[in-house]
Amino acid sequence: MRLSSDIAAIVTGGASGLGKATVQKLRAEGVKVAIFDRDEVRGAETAAELGVTFCKVDVTSEESVDAGFAAARKVNGQERILVACAGIGSAAKTASRAKETGEIRHFPLEIFNLTIQVNLVGTFRCVAKSAAGMLSLDPLDEGERGAIVMTASVAAEDGQVGQAAYSASKGGVVGMTLPIARDLSSEGIRINTILPGTFETPLMLGASEKVREGLAASVPFPKRLGRPDEYASLALEMLRNPYFNGEDVRLDGGIRMGLR
Repeated sequence: MRLSSDIAAIVTGGASGLGKATVQKLRAEGVKVAIFDRDEVRGAETAAELGVTFCKVDVTSEESVDAGFAAARKVNGQERILVACAGIGSAAKTASRAKETGEIRHFPLEIFNLTIQVNLVGTFRCVAKSAAGMLSLDPLDEGERGAIVMTASVAAEDGQVGQAAYSASKGGVVGMTLPIARDLSSEGIRINTILPGTFETPLMLGASEKVREGLAASVPFPKRLGRPDEYASLALEMLRNPYFNGEDVRLDGGIRMGLR
């Protein structure tokens, strides 16, 4: 797909991190962008900074997502691009003993469910609704109507201690990539998924310097955390390249996550 001012895009989780970097690169190509994010303050600031539209959206809410699509399309028209970056992390062992008291406890099911609802169901909700809108568009060159990028994680394949919920949610994103590509192939809509490794996101930057240095040292090459613009670069290649379809691609500097 040729990126230009004739194209509209929606980026979920676009107020910060990987999403914001993707918004920046799309804007540099002239694309009209709307951000979906639940952080109203940061979303408004990012929209003003980059000259895009902000829609306060909670991807776990059908009503919120519907309202977001309606608002974005009213300003920019029907999107041909969706990049789904919205997600949360969670960490707890499936079952464990408290070190101090020996109390036995298990992963809080409400947190497990929320992680699945945001990362997996929320992603699919936005993909399905965006793709339905794309069906109304006339095809471009080679019959293409739209392109979608989803965000998983290397945890989908290398889940560590405490990552049962997170890995399940991201593994689900990877697992639905090819079926969705097949579902949409007859309508000229492509979809691919990126599996980022350890990146400089707001969540990671909240960790201690010692933790960040340890993670960087574990990357084969280059020995550093990934940069959001490197994620965005791959996302744009997936959008541009018409033969890129139904793939899930690790972007991780060659890292394979250990036990912890």
